[in-house]
Amino acid sequence: MKAKTIKKVGVVLRPSTPELKEYYYTLEKIFKRHDIEVLLDSISGGMIGVMGMEFDILCKSADAIVTLGGDGTLISAVRRSFKYDVPIFGVYAGSLGFLADIDFDELEQFVAKLVQGDYRVDERAILEATFKQSGKDVSIYAFNDIVLTRPSVSNMIHVETLVDSKSFNTYYGDGVIVSTPTGSTAYNLSAGGPVLFPLTNVFALTPICPHSLTQRPVVLPGEFSIEMKTPKDKALVIIDGQDKHELAKGESIHIQLAEKKVKLIHRDEFNYFDVLKEKLNWGD
Repeated sequence: MKAKTIKKVGVVLRPSTPELKEYYYTLEKIFKRHDIEVLLDSISGGMIGVMGMEFDILCKSADAIVTLGGDGTLISAVRRSFKYDVPIFGVYAGSLGFLADIDFDELEQFVAKLVQGDYRVDERAILEATFKQSGKDVSIYAFNDIVLTRPSVSNMIHVETLVDSKSFNTYYGDGVIVSTPTGSTAYNLSAGGPVLFPLTNVFALTPICPHSLTQRPVVLPGEFSIEMKTPKDKALVIIDGQDKHELAKGESIHIQLAEKKVKLIHRDEFNYFDVLKEKLNWGD
């Protein structure tokens, strides 16, 4: 996607990390040196004692969102900002992430390229799910995954799955992971699921500790939709490992890829396979 001129950025800090205050002041100075206005999220501001802006207003005002923290901070900001269609990038002040890939020590160099339009925007799929809660339809978004699992560790769970309204499979075990390509290197990978290239328009269904060895991960085209329900049990729905909802016995959750995509800003030279090699210790 073509890069656009960035004049304002909204900043979100990792929660419960007040020691990021000095990092924030340095970040603010870097952007201001390049004539980019900095808007701070009000929750982040409250954490470090700086006046901030309500997140929804920030999203409407900013040309891009910057997260300072790790992948979890970026994922949370993606989900909160998704409806505003604002591009986002992550800066890390620790170890390299799969998503937050810009080193804080290299931020000055990156911002210099940012003002020149010397960056790229990748579009990534995000899951959209709907279900009933207190009698009302609820819609949620997940950038990594949606997990349908048992509410109690003492029992296994039956998960009936339909693809495009047709019966597909019944999983019996600890649950099922529905993963985006971005989330394929998270819980999905730990459960034996496939690594998916992040720009593909597909999603994966991966059983968690299935009772039968014939239950295997499946990759589905992005235009498909699935319905999952637990006719014999209650179920716990976990979104990106950050939010939880409970499904009553017999209730369904409908999941598909959203029509819009997440816009992630990267350095022009960013290479996903280099990140894979480093994070997964591939190669010599």
